Amino acid sequence: MKIHYRDFVIRSWSEADRTHVAALIHSVLTEYGLPWQPGDADRDVLQIENFYLATGGEFWVVERDGQLVGTAAYYPIQRGKHAVEIRKMYLLPSVRRQGLGKFLLQQLESAIAARGFQQIWIQTASILKEAVQLYESSGYQRTSGIEAARCDRIYVKWVVGGG
Repeated sequence: MKIHYRDFVIRSWSEADRTHVAALIHSVLTEYGLPWQPGDADRDVLQIENFYLATGGEFWVVERDGQLVGTAAYYPIQRGKHAVEIRKMYLLPSVRRQGLGKFLLQQLESAIAARGFQQIWIQTASILKEAVQLYESSGYQRTSGIEAARCDRIYVKWVVGGG
């Protein structure tokens, strides 16, 4: 999978990306004062094959000029009907506010709908103000049932055309 947006390339994760993905996510979490938790909430980043690829999910990386600048992923979950959770959607500060996050979310939603899923769940922290604004402006509804310790918000959206 390879998608172009302006001077960015969104592509499927490869094993060579593992260290760079972990460093990027660690960096963004640290920027917002959130903990990097490789033994808990971020364990999936170190085991992408098991958490995403083997379960029917996808993990994408975003590059500009050959450098990793973002990530986005989803995997099926046992919540709701034919549900997935969007995870690890992070962008470096240098590429924010260019419409990339909105484009990336729309591409994830399209891929999810094409696979027949009916619900998308997202857990996030309110300190990630840009993410909260993006999800709320994209039709995600706040709900209850937070499962991740560092998150204090959870959203759900029904997929148009899913199922």
